Amino acid sequence: MDTVLGRDRLRGFLDLILSSLDEQIDGPGIAARGCLSRYHFDRLVSSAIGESPGAFRRRILLERAAWELRGTQDTITRIALGAGYRSTEAFTRAFARAFGTTPARHRKGANGFRLDAPNGVHFYPPGGITLPKPHEGSNHMDFVDRMVGHDIWFTNRLLDRAGEIPPEALDQPIPEGWGWGSNGGNGETLRSILNEMVANKENWSATIAGRSAPTDGGTSLEAMKQRYAVAGPEFAGLVRGIRDRGDWDAGFVDALCDPPESFTYGGMLAHVATFSAFRRTMAVFAFRELGVHDIGLGDPIEWERSLS
Repeated sequence: MDTVLGRDRLRGFLDLILSSLDEQIDGPGIAARGCLSRYHFDRLVSSAIGESPGAFRRRILLERAAWELRGTQDTITRIALGAGYRSTEAFTRAFARAFGTTPARHRKGANGFRLDAPNGVHFYPPGGITLPKPHEGSNHMDFVDRMVGHDIWFTNRLLDRAGEIPPEALDQPIPEGWGWGSNGGNGETLRSILNEMVANKENWSATIAGRSAPTDGGTSLEAMKQRYAVAGPEFAGLVRGIRDRGDWDAGFVDALCDPPESFTYGGMLAHVATFSAFRRTMAVFAFRELGVHDIGLGDPIEWERSLS
């Protein structure tokens, strides 16, 4: 969907149309909700998705009606009204033009509910829409890219926000019971948690690359940021290499463990993802104990949307 609109702005316009499906509202009314004139709203949406807002809305309503005919027990009359038609006859004519069959025959058959669309946007049961994947040439991410990329993004956010906290507060012990091990977290601080997050990527990068464990690079905020600026991208690159080679089931021996342990690359990444999430959560609660309540929980959806 090549467009001058950003993906989030376009989605916002589509949401305006979607939210109006069950309302008696005309084109100017929908455009006004987007703080645009009917002309500019139609022009922007049409150029972005290849069909006018009105045509898009009618198609989504017909796709929804087609699904309801097969997925619900509603009468054809009720479905017709829900699709914005004042009579069953008008609905039947529009449905037949779109699907090549009548609503009654569609209900008895095994037909799908999607119509041809120039943009890949379709009704998604029971009340949403699907958006197409990005076109060739745009940035593509699989689950591994999302998982590792999000972890690096939120860790950097935590390191940045730690700079707003007095140094003595960073060294304030967290409440007992938060951590792991026999001491239940007693003695851990926000600084030590952040250092563990940085060191985790340093150590696993060294293990995967087959080199010695890194020495302590310092635990000042500036030092940890510098260390993570190297370790985060290196770890991500090494994981992408494993992914590209298809080596998830390949095994290796981690000589940095005492005694040495064997892992699969897939098991290693699952381990890192699990304990990274745990440490991030510990850090968030430590921030809250120190009066920082607006840092969020590091939602991966927030990170992905920030890339648009």
